[in-house]
Amino acid sequence: MLVAGCDVGSLTGKAVILQDGEILCYSIVPTTPKPERTAQNAMDAALQKKDLSLNDIEFIVGTGYGRIKIPFANSQISELSCHGKGAHSVIPSVRTIIDVGGQDCKVIKVDKNGKILDFAMNDKCAAGTGRFLEVMARTLELKLEELGPISLESKNQAKITAQCSVFAETEVVSLMADGIEVSDIVAGIHDAVASRIMSLVYRVGLEEDLTITGGVAKNIGVVTYLEKRLGVTSKKL
Repeated sequence: MLVAGCDVGSLTGKAVILQDGEILCYSIVPTTPKPERTAQNAMDAALQKKDLSLNDIEFIVGTGYGRIKIPFANSQISELSCHGKGAHSVIPSVRTIIDVGGQDCKVIKVDKNGKILDFAMNDKCAAGTGRFLEVMARTLELKLEELGPISLESKNQAKITAQCSVFAETEVVSLMADGIEVSDIVAGIHDAVASRIMSLVYRVGLEEDLTITGGVAKNIGVVTYLEKRLGVTSKKL
């Protein structure tokens, strides 16, 4: 039996196809101005990997901010519910999920069945999100994927005090002008992101096991500084 999920996010569209409960193939594509086009691009890319067609898929769930625009979805489910069920499916012991996406951050607490008990979300400000890190990388003339490893080279972490992306960018420019090492600046950026996320964790409460999801989970620097602040090691999905 083939089923699929399609997630239209703020920065990327994702599709995954499962066969009898196991991942068969998946795709990640850039978001376009039209959610339905993003969804189609993601699904087409996944289908092509196994020479499948949409007719081969028995059921498709749509999620993400653009889920209601996915034309081929049989059902739409919120990303909060999908995170809870998805994380529980992979790691049944997970009780807290931190999802850091392109334009928002969520902290979700679930029970032993993956059902949501509580959550907190920051979707009003880009600080503490993937978009914030993109802006910082551009300011430092670095590739986004370089931020994580570079921050771990820091010997004297800089302090980023601004809570706003615009002001933080100005602060980073000033640090660069003062000759502060790039690794120390990036470390400060990651710690600032971790601090922002912590405010959401405090609202929900931390219960182990913890996992971190979303595109920012690929940034080893953010994960490291967040784990330091939390005092726990996250489970990798």
